[in-house]
Amino acid sequence: MTADVDEVGTEAPDRRRERVLDVVGLLARLFLGVVLVVAGAAKVGHPLTSQRAVQAYELLPNGVAGWVGLALPFLEIVLGAMLVLGLFTRPVAVVSTLLMVAFVIGISQAWARGLTIDCGCFGGGGQIGANETKYPQEIARDASFAAAGAWLWWRPRTLAALDRYLFGH
Repeated sequence: MTADVDEVGTEAPDRRRERVLDVVGLLARLFLGVVLVVAGAAKVGHPLTSQRAVQAYELLPNGVAGWVGLALPFLEIVLGAMLVLGLFTRPVAVVSTLLMVAFVIGISQAWARGLTIDCGCFGGGGQIGANETKYPQEIARDASFAAAGAWLWWRPRTLAALDRYLFGH
């Protein structure tokens, strides 16, 4: 018998635990990766709207906000695709988590300053009516994405990841 199998042929508890953690990692990877791809794809064909969404936060000079609005959809798509593939999972999870934390901070400061904007997370963005804002839901949503990224930052080993095949982990 191998070390991973007991006398009756079942998996040892440590191996089962590792397998469960690998599945949790896969789910976190796909959850965050798919969301990033969808968010980026929703914005990539609408550069002016994406720029307007970033400018609406009133955090960056308009020129810088415009460039961020142009680059962000492509960054989201690349990060999301790499997560879905499980390629360079830890470094991509670090960047993705920090991005989600930045989104939470951006939405929180907009709410605290009394701005009435659509977050622009999945397209759209810009000024909206005060009764149309959804800041608590947006913060909770992005915090859950950050939690998935933090999990992968802490434990990047997952099932069905290119990292396993290319780098053995």
